[in-house]
Amino acid sequence: MSLRLFLAVVMLAWATAPLAGEARVAVAANFTLAMRALAPRFEQASGHRLVVSTGSTGKLYAQILHGAPYDVFLAADRERPRLLEKAGRASGRFTYAIGRLALWARQSEDPQAQLRSGSFRRLAIANPKTAPYGKAAIQVLRRLGLYPAVAKRLVIGENVGQARQFVSTGNAELGLVALAQVLDTTPDHVWPIPPMLHDPVRQDAVLLARGRRHPAAVAFLEFLRSEAARRIIRQQGYATAGNHPRDRP
Repeated sequence: MSLRLFLAVVMLAWATAPLAGEARVAVAANFTLAMRALAPRFEQASGHRLVVSTGSTGKLYAQILHGAPYDVFLAADRERPRLLEKAGRASGRFTYAIGRLALWARQSEDPQAQLRSGSFRRLAIANPKTAPYGKAAIQVLRRLGLYPAVAKRLVIGENVGQARQFVSTGNAELGLVALAQVLDTTPDHVWPIPPMLHDPVRQDAVLLARGRRHPAAVAFLEFLRSEAARRIIRQQGYATAGNHPRDRP
């Protein structure tokens, strides 16, 4: 092979090979553990790299509005991604996970009985005014007919992560938290809330305006839609679209 032909082959291979890139992903705090499981699989398969920042959906949304250099936003709700899309700052919105709620007691082996009997001082929940898991917690308490009895015992966290922290530090005996946050705890201390007791906590993802220029961001959202990723998400304590009781006829 002549040198000229060899160089032509090398240049063609370089031009057609996918270039590894980097995507900055803003992730709702409740999805942290699931993201730790997803990121290595994506990076290994694609050659791209993810830089992950976690926090409450409200804070991440505010950062995005103020110009934070994120490419992808995985929110804990549908509203903030919808607003970003409406403002022309994001596109491609879809539901990547449906959160499930759980009643967690760090010490009790029957949290459901403890909740129904009222034998506790404090029940931790996320802020129902700003956090979708907090809104779902109030729905559960109302549908169980327990809200009037426990309303004055509620300890309100900024987000569902802080609600879990209240229980883990002993500031509350019980917490209505994300099931994904307590999968690694003692099973007897967890009551997975029946899905029909609250509206689905649909969590949406969007490609932010900055991410449109980055193939890694586009590739990650494609991966998130794949069955391989959906299977990991379900293993981490979430449902996925078409896999939730409310999605079934």
